[in-house]
Amino acid sequence: MTPKTNTEKTNLHPRNQHRFRYDFKLLIENCPELKAHVSINEHRIETIDFSDPEAVKSLNRALLISYYDIQNWDIPTNYLCPPIPGRADYIHYIADLLASSNNGIVPQGNAVQGLDIGIGANCIYPIIGNAEYGWSFVGTDIDEKAIENCSKIVEFNPKLVDFISLQQQTEARFIFKNIITTEDKFAFTICNPPFHKSQEEATKGSLRKINNLESRNFADKATKPVLNFGGHNAELWCEGGELGFITQMIFESAKYPMQCFWFTTLVSKQSHLSSIYKTLSKVNAVEIKTIDMAQGQKTSRIIAWTFLSETQQKQWKFE
Repeated sequence: MTPKTNTEKTNLHPRNQHRFRYDFKLLIENCPELKAHVSINEHRIETIDFSDPEAVKSLNRALLISYYDIQNWDIPTNYLCPPIPGRADYIHYIADLLASSNNGIVPQGNAVQGLDIGIGANCIYPIIGNAEYGWSFVGTDIDEKAIENCSKIVEFNPKLVDFISLQQQTEARFIFKNIITTEDKFAFTICNPPFHKSQEEATKGSLRKINNLESRNFADKATKPVLNFGGHNAELWCEGGELGFITQMIFESAKYPMQCFWFTTLVSKQSHLSSIYKTLSKVNAVEIKTIDMAQGQKTSRIIAWTFLSETQQKQWKFE
């Protein structure tokens, strides 16, 4: 059976390198281990089994080698293995956001510094941001093992050493405290917040996700959460869930109004938006932007806010 040719994924950002179907010939050439996971489905399309965590990890490894020149990328068992096209989209929309404050020009280079809240063990946002725009990053996480793994990724890829620094958040109840100093000037923060309110809710959500994937090929439903994209406790849930985390982030951001141009976060649940807007109003955010984006099969959005006045925004130096 001959596989179909590529078609464009028009829901992804125009600059996203993954707008077309995966070029498995290229990916396997750069990462031979991927070959064992590739098959042709009933629609005559080359694909992998996205309910298989090893297949997803191999695909990510191949994408990072082929498009971002990242070698020896790996993550510990049960840590989040993010879908790279969606993560790249967030970075490109951040670039557009910065351009809107920079005469329509995307600022590039290591003077543009981002703060990745909850970098996880995968280091994906800094890798893509640096490869696409030359930006530098500070990555934070409450999980020591995640920080250690990101450090290994950076060490294995010397070109990242001068662009990515890592810092463990030692107090889990805080987000920016202990991280942002009075001397810091971040162009943006970036965050994919924990989605669920409890371990039980996270497990149910993971089972739902796996069963949706497996129902395409199998009659049996999964009863154990074999996570295709993985996820450690701190990555999947926190007290208060997504809304609680973002609310805390907003209140804390107000304590560092001049240290960051744009605070941003992903918001998965649309029903959370009205509460988020109310909280942003309480802390007197000067400007708020909502950016719609596609995250795989579902729609998500980025909320961005700033405390800088129009004059302060114009005076901000990105370089």
